[in-house]
Amino acid sequence: MTATLVAQGLAGGHGHRTLFDSLDLTVAPGDVVGVVGANGAGKSTLLRILGGDLEPQAGTVHLAPADAFVGWLPQEHERVEGETVAAYIGRRTGCAQATRDMDEAAEALGDPAKAAAGVDPADAYASALERWLASGAADLDERLPVVLAELGLDLGDDPEEALMTSLSGGQTARVGLAALLLSRFDVVLLDEPTNDLDLDGLERLEAFVQGLRGGVVLVSHDREFLARCVTRVLELDLAQGSNRVYGGGYESYLEERASLRRHAREAYDEFADKKADLVARARTQREWSSQGVRNAMKKAPDNDKNRRRAMTESSEKQAQKVRQMESRIARLEEVEEPRKEWQLQLTIGEAPRSSTVVSSLDGAIVRQGSFELGPVSLQVNAGERIGITGPNGAGKSTLLRTLLGRREPDAGRASMGASVQLGEIDQARSRLVGERPLADAFEALVPEMASGDVRTLLAKFGLRADHVLRPVDELSPGERTRAALALLQARGVNLLVLDEPTNHLDLPAIEQLEQALESYRGTLLLVTHDRRMLETVQVDRRWHVEAGRVREL
Repeated sequence: MTATLVAQGLAGGHGHRTLFDSLDLTVAPGDVVGVVGANGAGKSTLLRILGGDLEPQAGTVHLAPADAFVGWLPQEHERVEGETVAAYIGRRTGCAQATRDMDEAAEALGDPAKAAAGVDPADAYASALERWLASGAADLDERLPVVLAELGLDLGDDPEEALMTSLSGGQTARVGLAALLLSRFDVVLLDEPTNDLDLDGLERLEAFVQGLRGGVVLVSHDREFLARCVTRVLELDLAQGSNRVYGGGYESYLEERASLRRHAREAYDEFADKKADLVARARTQREWSSQGVRNAMKKAPDNDKNRRRAMTESSEKQAQKVRQMESRIARLEEVEEPRKEWQLQLTIGEAPRSSTVVSSLDGAIVRQGSFELGPVSLQVNAGERIGITGPNGAGKSTLLRTLLGRREPDAGRASMGASVQLGEIDQARSRLVGERPLADAFEALVPEMASGDVRTLLAKFGLRADHVLRPVDELSPGERTRAALALLQARGVNLLVLDEPTNHLDLPAIEQLEQALESYRGTLLLVTHDRRMLETVQVDRRWHVEAGRVREL
């Protein structure tokens, strides 16, 4: 079934704070709308409203037909204790709920006393059955193992019964992708679907989105994914307090937005210059008026009649000019000054150079259960910039842990150089976790910084009073990532390790990180599946990790 989603006059936010308002959006079959904006602009809030999970502060959301099947898939893969992969996929696809609804309707059909008041049990059952069939629940059990196998998910003897809490981040992302590929929604709402996906997963996701007949609204900070998939862009502009839909895809959006911003600045500058000129001329006219009266009085000091006439004529003439100038100022069409956007200004603090050899592996083999990395022999030299790619589960994180001395190899040798000062952003953002307020957790990692300096630094990364007093675990993934970036700026490092650093960062922050990496002169190990970042960040060497083997490209 195809469906159309129509949002009119939407306003959304948290508590008394409104993030966006007067938002109109129509999503027809075949539309792929990319929602972009800075972290905190309300992108996830908008998806929750469109999916019916959150009430809007104002406005309405309509579906045609009204019983269309809408799937909202949040960015956090919620892993419930004891939930299996099969149960998780059933929940994410809506099949589990559709099955429960049909079972309840069937029970009411057999026992009318259990039917809802005023509802015909036969009609309720027919509706529930139709939804159950539309959700794909009828053949989910047959389709599930096929998709898991296609995605290369090695989850043991019975992958469907593997517990979600036992999976790695990459495996969890793949199971989330499997849920998406198995879903049969009429309208799909995706919040950061590219996070933690490898290149193969990204290509599968793109093919899925491009092949959908229904409408899609997605939030993503993956620039290449947006460029390949979206047909329109909805920008939530937090700085200007506005929203706007751009047609023609992502690249067209970038060009049109740049043009609009340039024209807005030019229009304001022209208005401001014209107003300043008129105000200056009016001020001059007033000064001339006063000076003219004084001169007239000096030229005819003894003739009261002449003095009064000179004063009157000069005053009226100059006053008329002043009134004309003020009238011209009043008639100017006011142009509001474009607000300056908050911008992350990121630099990476550098420590003195380490030893020439930063880290080395010699025939190193690392075993984790049935997985084996190696044998690996390689060397990281001071100042080298190394990009690391490979599919999820290939051993990239194991390789990093071994290089950093956190995992002793089961065979072979591993050694770290001297004077190595490590700065790191790992996939789990594990440097900043727990129930302590952000400010306290941050200060513990940089004890040499005063409390005031810590708060000032965090504020530069968009983390203000309402963030620094909250427990770290209550912060959003994007906020934790910005805190991790602030830590890099606060501490001098000569070995920088970034493992999927763009996950949960907004587009301006990603671009700032890329610029900061341009000027960083220390050693860099960069693991990323962000294709634009791989093109932008200059590296000296490229390692590809696959099936426990490392080869240099």
